Amino acid sequence: MQTTLTPSAAEAAAILNEGGVVAFPTETVYGLGASICHPEAINQIFRAKGRPSDNPLIVHIANVEQLEDVVTEITPDAARLIECFFPGPLTLVLRKHPRVPETVTAGLQTVGIRCPSNAVAREFLRLAHYPVAAPSANRSGLPSATNWEAVYQDLNGKIDAVLCGTPSAIGLESTIVDCSCSTPLLLRAGSITLEQLKEVVPEITVATKGDQASAPKSPGLKYPHYAPKATIILYHPGEVPVTTAVFASIGITEPPTGVALYKQCTTLDEYGHELFSFFRRCDTEGIETIYCELPSNEGLGRAIRDRLMRAAGHV
Repeated sequence: MQTTLTPSAAEAAAILNEGGVVAFPTETVYGLGASICHPEAINQIFRAKGRPSDNPLIVHIANVEQLEDVVTEITPDAARLIECFFPGPLTLVLRKHPRVPETVTAGLQTVGIRCPSNAVAREFLRLAHYPVAAPSANRSGLPSATNWEAVYQDLNGKIDAVLCGTPSAIGLESTIVDCSCSTPLLLRAGSITLEQLKEVVPEITVATKGDQASAPKSPGLKYPHYAPKATIILYHPGEVPVTTAVFASIGITEPPTGVALYKQCTTLDEYGHELFSFFRRCDTEGIETIYCELPSNEGLGRAIRDRLMRAAGHV
């Protein structure tokens, strides 16, 4: 298979509408899309990524009017979150419409729905004939791809096309909230923080391991994720580890003696934006150990901690 590189949303959508698998940019990370009406294309996503079939996909829509095509009910809590955060980096889990294949939802009767804010993604999704099922556009387990070059490195020859946009503005996958239950649950932290969600739906709680144990309702919960080839060792602010490579977020102004690579981020936004691309750079340069500062479990720090813990193997 020859993977096509294109800057054209129209060309990419035409390939998708014909049953192809297309990677496309979003504000979070690049997605790997197939029409929900093309079962073989959905199966190709799992093969291309090496993704377990019990790991559900998120369905992407161009506008809120498409919700009626993929869910049976929009709960009052979901409606409030949609009003505040769609389009944007938020995925909502709701009861699925029968037309959504169970291959998309890993056999569950719920589905994750997202409406990206990225302009290229929205044009691509607008031109798609049907909603688009899409996980992150990378090999399963590896750091998510935040630019088209990383997608091509991982999936060249395994998918039909890459829609080449700008690098992802956020760099972390979407926040996921389960609105299919009586009390909304935060399943995955993201750039829309728990604190922001509580301003809209005060009763929202954070899902426990027990809530996610057997059949998780969203991706990124059951298997190790986001990991480079290097061993990741986490440290707390104020500690200065001595190692061959350091990725610091906030608090260290100079690299310790002997480091091979060093990344200083001055804000949590920058830390989240740079995390996966730095992991990939470490892989390219053969780094064997990465030390990462572990931010507090508040605001955006919650999402960064989640990705770091999973990348380090602490699922």
